[in-house]
Amino acid sequence: MNDETISAIRTLLEPAQRVLVATHTSPDGDALGSLTAVGQALQQLGKTFTMACDDGPDRRLGYLPLLDQLTSDPHILGRPYNLLIAVDCGDETRMGDIYLRMPHPHPPIINIDHHVTNNLFGTVNLVDGRATSTAEILTNLLPQLGVTLTRDIATSLLTGLVTDTLGFRVAGVTGETLRVASRLVDLGADLPEITTQALVLKSARTLQLWRLGLNNMQLEEGVMWTVMKMSDQNRIGEDLNSSMGLGNLLADVDEAAMSIVFTEKHEGRINVSFRSRPPVDVSGLASEYGGGGHRQAAGCSVQGRRLHELVPEIVAKAKRSLSASQHFS
Repeated sequence: MNDETISAIRTLLEPAQRVLVATHTSPDGDALGSLTAVGQALQQLGKTFTMACDDGPDRRLGYLPLLDQLTSDPHILGRPYNLLIAVDCGDETRMGDIYLRMPHPHPPIINIDHHVTNNLFGTVNLVDGRATSTAEILTNLLPQLGVTLTRDIATSLLTGLVTDTLGFRVAGVTGETLRVASRLVDLGADLPEITTQALVLKSARTLQLWRLGLNNMQLEEGVMWTVMKMSDQNRIGEDLNSSMGLGNLLADVDEAAMSIVFTEKHEGRINVSFRSRPPVDVSGLASEYGGGGHRQAAGCSVQGRRLHELVPEIVAKAKRSLSASQHFS
């Protein structure tokens, strides 16, 4: 994070009075933690702002400050904005309709992200692929913009760190990651409570949904995958966003080097979540379908394809990828 980038962010932020803050579809803890942290920062700075996401939040993250102000209402795009702040988005299309249906000309964009596959779509880009989460970047950025890190902001930011590192268990966690987390704890963020709420607790309906996913799981040549259909959601009465943690569970299977969860969404969209263990890199697979992410955690959203066609296609590519890496020779 250099002085030139910070100065460019200030130049866009200071005159802006109406700010749209957006994150990616199927938002995870880093997306929502970063979104609400930026919202609280804008509140401190006296800005009028709207926090938007195409999909609703995971109920487990309901403790996040300002989360009740998150909207998916497309009518917000009819308002004039001076600035768009995109958090945790590897490219502009990850914002879904929030970006795609925004009237032209678009406002300037501040792009804050930690994905190595980020395509630098912003007017100003603060992208650090060494950071384990976007929240880690924001912890260092916000004070340089004149924002005081309160206990509530620390709670949002620590949620991002905890969820994207799976409780500081993933490759890439460094001493700096732990120092940032320690700083947020010192500010009042409750690490045990955040870990319990965001990573551990699951509703009975979520487990019922996972049971269907586990019943559908298949393992071939080191690749484990499952499919979650809209009919599963309708039968259980649980949002398919609750299936997000299932990929991490499948990736913990000893015989699998990679896990894939295919989730059927509204309007013909299929979300694909990839997880792996080092040294297997899944970011390239996600990039092939317009997504991105990290070496061990990536995803994409595919429009206009049928499950029975897409699943075998991606699974076959995953097997070839593993074979090429000679991880399962």
